[in-house]
Amino acid sequence: MHEQRRRQLEELLAADAEHGPRMSRICACLVAELAVTGAGATVLTHLNDGDGHDPGRGLVHSSNEVSAGLEDLQLTVGEGPCLDTFNSGGPVLIADLAAETSRWPAFTREALELGAAAVFSFPMQVGVVRLGSLDCYRDAAGPLTQAQVADALILAELATHAVMSELDGHDTDDVSWLADSHAEVHQATGMVAVQLAASTETALMRLRGYAYTNQVPLAEVARQVVARTLRFSPDQP
Repeated sequence: MHEQRRRQLEELLAADAEHGPRMSRICACLVAELAVTGAGATVLTHLNDGDGHDPGRGLVHSSNEVSAGLEDLQLTVGEGPCLDTFNSGGPVLIADLAAETSRWPAFTREALELGAAAVFSFPMQVGVVRLGSLDCYRDAAGPLTQAQVADALILAELATHAVMSELDGHDTDDVSWLADSHAEVHQATGMVAVQLAASTETALMRLRGYAYTNQVPLAEVARQVVARTLRFSPDQP
């Protein structure tokens, strides 16, 4: 049954080949087959390792602005289903996001404001090697059916192969070649660390705090720091 369904999904993707890159088509298929509102895929090389560096990540594709916003939010606050999926190697299925305030207090509040009422994340991995996650959300609360979860796992497997194909010739610890909108975050963290005469961990916390308080994407705050239009000082709250 699994192989038959896999072939069916492969045929759907092949029939849609003229509508963009394979990962884009996988996300579109995820939206259609799971009856979700939006989807995205992210490559990760590591989680936050405690030294002030964010997870190494690259946003491969997002089907709409809310999906992209949810990925950005998780980087900003350092928590969420994508990171949990990468950490555990298993799917994270949240049918009612409003009930998850204790699990992800910062992420949940902002994700609800973005319009996500349910979130689902599936690992992209080869054996024990984890590459990232295939994520989706709904604008209304409600669980996935068993058949929808099965489809998502197949599509995550197909997404993994698509990423592996793209990784050919690249160091798997280097995702800078991906469309990572947060490439300046590490540079900004270093600059703020110098401005504050503090550790990179403290600098990153200040960047995140500024982004969260002012409701500005972390990537935009980083761009302002790198462009020297925003500067931090030790006496700032």
